[in-house]
Amino acid sequence: MSFQDKSIQCSDCGTTFTFSAEDQEFFRSKGYTNEPKRCPSCRQARKLNRQGSSSYSYSQRRQMFPAVCAECGKDTQVPFEPRGDKPVYCSDCYGKIRLTR
Repeated sequence: MSFQDKSIQCSDCGTTFTFSAEDQEFFRSKGYTNEPKRCPSCRQARKLNRQGSSSYSYSQRRQMFPAVCAECGKDTQVPFEPRGDKPVYCSDCYGKIRLTR
């Protein structure tokens, strides 16, 4: 199938952008059936905005809490606040204990 460049008006900012034949081929290879509604800069801005509003994005680091492993006594960090009523293990000891269960 032969594609030709198309001019499309962005639904967000109203500017006209070119949906190139190369981009059309890429969209087709990914199985996309709709043309883009937004220009590349508005698509990028929307993508960044959605990532920032998610409850846990990859760019955020999980809060870690210091603990002492109940098995080997090594200082470690865990992604929850130890309460003291249950043993806490470092990742090495947790892996060993989990395999024996």
